[in-house]
Amino acid sequence: MFRSLRRALCAAAAALLLPLAGVQAAHAAAAPAAGAGYWHTSGRQILDASGQPVRIAGINWFGFETANYVVHGLWSRDYKSMIDQMKSLGYNTIRLPYSDDIFKSTTVPNSIDFSGGKNADLAGLNSLGVMDRIVSYAGQDGLKVILDRHRPDSAGQSALWYTSAVPESTWIANLKALASRYAGKDTVIGIDLHNEPHDPACWGCGDQATDWRLAAQRAGNAVLSVNPALLVFVEGVQSFNGVSGWWGGNLMGVGQYPVQLDVPNRVVYSAHDYATSVAQQSWFSDPTFPANMPGVWDKYWGYIFKQNIAPVWVGEFGTTLQSTVDQKWLAALVSYLRPTATYGADAFHWTFWSWNPNSGDTGGILKDDWATVDTVKDGYLASIKAPGFPAGGGGGGGGGGGGTTAACSAVYSVSSDWGSGFNADVKVTNTGTTALTSWKVTWTWSGSQQVTNMWNASYTQSGGTVTAVNAAHNGAVPVGGSASFGFGGAPGGGAVPSLSCTAG
Repeated sequence: MFRSLRRALCAAAAALLLPLAGVQAAHAAAAPAAGAGYWHTSGRQILDASGQPVRIAGINWFGFETANYVVHGLWSRDYKSMIDQMKSLGYNTIRLPYSDDIFKSTTVPNSIDFSGGKNADLAGLNSLGVMDRIVSYAGQDGLKVILDRHRPDSAGQSALWYTSAVPESTWIANLKALASRYAGKDTVIGIDLHNEPHDPACWGCGDQATDWRLAAQRAGNAVLSVNPALLVFVEGVQSFNGVSGWWGGNLMGVGQYPVQLDVPNRVVYSAHDYATSVAQQSWFSDPTFPANMPGVWDKYWGYIFKQNIAPVWVGEFGTTLQSTVDQKWLAALVSYLRPTATYGADAFHWTFWSWNPNSGDTGGILKDDWATVDTVKDGYLASIKAPGFPAGGGGGGGGGGGGTTAACSAVYSVSSDWGSGFNADVKVTNTGTTALTSWKVTWTWSGSQQVTNMWNASYTQSGGTVTAVNAAHNGAVPVGGSASFGFGGAPGGGAVPSLSCTAG
């Protein structure tokens, strides 16, 4: 984020993936679920290993870059339950900020709760070991991960990619170490080289000490030298030719000075964009606001996508949503990023800031209890969420059927159980031969369990019987595709019930 103005951080479906006109339409015709393998770029799109276009629609989960040296919230919940909840809400990618401190042998992650069996497999691990577990579980859930070099150390952000304490050589060595560490593990699709370069960072000025574009080329080539399959995410700067914007959000120089790497089709440009809860900008007080915003975004970074130069990923955007201006800003930005139902993967990529509720200027998708979803904020993002990706884990299921009509099955799995409560998620799969327009899942608990909250579906409960109905954004499921929802319940310790799935 634009952290000079922040308070300190506290201690879907493959059928939607439509090809860009003129970009190998044949690849999008059949194929299994998109997203398998490593990815590459083609014009303004990101394609998977088989050439199918994919859309990054994800969330930032921060903490590795802070003095906790691990993602936040593990003091409240099991990491697997949070990843399950992200998936159930329809996010398909996690951006993980980190600082170079996590590479130090003296760094020990802290503020992890191990009571009641929570986070049991993280005990004794260093920060990189915890990151390994998060990456592995995210992959099993069908989520991708982008690693973000957010800070040189946990003390705070830096304008340039290096400091006196963390020179460029250390930055590059650690980027290479991560690229090598996850080589062959395609859950990690790429690395965001440095978060929010800002003045005196320049783009295209030619000064080796301050030209971020040249530094990105050096670092990007270093990453690709050890793992040539990765995507290289390159943020903007603050100022170009006298025009200033958000930290990391100014990509005006790309047209004249593109990032050129030794491995082709690997660059994704990344912009950050925020609302008034982070800082005031001139465009918010323009009398034509919010109608002026598409022109602002076109100027700073949108033109890269619209001119088919490269894919654009809005790596951070967020707001408290407390002001009317912020509400209008977010609605306008979501529209600008292109609804998935209309454009499929021919759209901007994004990861919302943030999952965490303890982001000072924006808050998060989760509320302060680290469990309840801010359904209003999450609801703004519904139209730009996108299908998940092939999971590393197996399936199974019950209920439903095949044939020539609409049919579905549902699988129930408990992600965490601490005795007094539990979290679970349900995966709904289209097992028929026609696309679903809606679905309903029903089960009856043998014990006294009650749903306490549910995300990605609405529900009713009568006695032990629960009926969950799809949300507006995940009712459409193509043949062979799936959707999911999650919920919290109490008490824990109950048996897994049998599920029935009704297709519409």
